[in-house]
Amino acid sequence: MTHSIVSSPKSRAVALVIGISATVAFVVLRVVVAAGGHEPLDIDVRWHDLVATSRSDVGVVVAWVPAIVGGTVGMIIVGVILILLLVWRRRRADAATLAIAMIVVVAVGATMAAVIGRTRPADSLAERVATSFPSGHTAVATTVVVILALSLRRWYVWLLGAGWVVAMMWSRTYLNAHWLSDVVAGMLEGVAVATLVWIAVQAARDRRALRIADDSASAPPIEGPRTHEHH
Repeated sequence: MTHSIVSSPKSRAVALVIGISATVAFVVLRVVVAAGGHEPLDIDVRWHDLVATSRSDVGVVVAWVPAIVGGTVGMIIVGVILILLLVWRRRRADAATLAIAMIVVVAVGATMAAVIGRTRPADSLAERVATSFPSGHTAVATTVVVILALSLRRWYVWLLGAGWVVAMMWSRTYLNAHWLSDVVAGMLEGVAVATLVWIAVQAARDRRALRIADDSASAPPIEGPRTHEHH
């Protein structure tokens, strides 16, 4: 038995619009970056310079916290813990949704980053591999936040989640691991993947519920014990 809340058609319609909008915005940003030869955009350079003027040793230490937690090992650990907690709370559908979304966003993001091969800032304090666009840290963080928020439907999940995503975006640019457009792209990718995967799982649950209902309706009635009359 699962205690996952069944979503309404209205919430799915809103999620679909947001997912499609995020996908379109991501594609537009991708085209803009490609048109510029994958070089940093003007806003990237301005943000990079602004961060450089405000950087401090304490800030770098703080920035490494979300970078480590949101790294490959960190997110595997966090993801497993969240999935196990959802299963423990008998939210198996939500646990499956989170697992699927995390796998999809990593597969899509890693493939795109390798194919695009955008160079990171030369003064990066973290990774230096030419896989800057989109930001994988930001994409995964956004995916987890959106799935949890859609599943749990609590305002504070949205609030805390938004804070975590912003912190991740700040961290990746503060460490010069990404350009600003990289983390924006990662956020858009995460929103798109999370909403579309969530909708797909909800649709699958609907089909399964209808199939079970049809099977129950077509099943022959169960006869009760017969009573024998004595004449």
